Amino acid sequence: MTESNLKDFISGYSIEVVPNSAAKVESFADVLPKNTRVYIAHLSEKEDIKTMVATAKRISDEGFSVMPHIPARIIKNKATLENWISMYRNEANVTEALLIGGGSSQPLGDFDSSIQLIESGLFDAAGFKRLHIAGHPEGSKDIDPNGGNANVSSALSWKQEFSKRTDAEMAIATQFCFDATTVTQWAESLKQDGIDIPIHIGIAGPAKLQTLLRFSIQCGIGPSMKVLTKRAKDFTKLLLPYKPTEILEGLAEYKLNNPELNIEQVHFFPIGGIKQTTDWVKEVS
Repeated sequence: MTESNLKDFISGYSIEVVPNSAAKVESFADVLPKNTRVYIAHLSEKEDIKTMVATAKRISDEGFSVMPHIPARIIKNKATLENWISMYRNEANVTEALLIGGGSSQPLGDFDSSIQLIESGLFDAAGFKRLHIAGHPEGSKDIDPNGGNANVSSALSWKQEFSKRTDAEMAIATQFCFDATTVTQWAESLKQDGIDIPIHIGIAGPAKLQTLLRFSIQCGIGPSMKVLTKRAKDFTKLLLPYKPTEILEGLAEYKLNNPELNIEQVHFFPIGGIKQTTDWVKEVS
């Protein structure tokens, strides 16, 4: 595989921020390519929706596509959802959203899943043009608490059917993972199940190993964490920041040899910092 293949694979990437990290960036235009899609993570019910919308407006005003998370389990009722959508649409010119169940173990209101958010019809009524959904290459204990992927697969099949009957563009934005083979096998299994929604594969940006291990445990990362734990046992690598070169090279090579694969884009989680991730991307591309 050549460097140009990796560059092509990463090109057009998206990135995720939270309001606190976004506030530390003086100008997104100085660190991100033009038209980059910026997701805004809504991590818990403690997040102030006004702060979320203000962050969305600021990034949108700088000329970027903004995609806020809409986590079902922290939304009180349909009126609250309608209010959030209205605020994003009218105050920040947002027409895209990532619909997720959310990390809460129990719903705080009337919604329990992204399917219910879709079925509300409110995003269509507000003129949202793009709806993304979550993907889990290593499964999700929140959705399938007993293991396996039966519930995840059923939900994706429903969303596949929805994608065929809606005008909204859809994609699967995944949790980050550290092993290319795990990702490609998962993507191939979706294709075998008849799911052809484009995949935007989650990748953890450069970060200290200890930081990545902590975030990975919090996020329920599965067997691919062995990539990190193996690295942690090598003292020569322990103090060096992790960089996602290996997984991205593996994915880029597989995509080159299997161009029909659903993986169409890279989505970065800048766990070590936004600028650290964007600087690394500039180095390799």
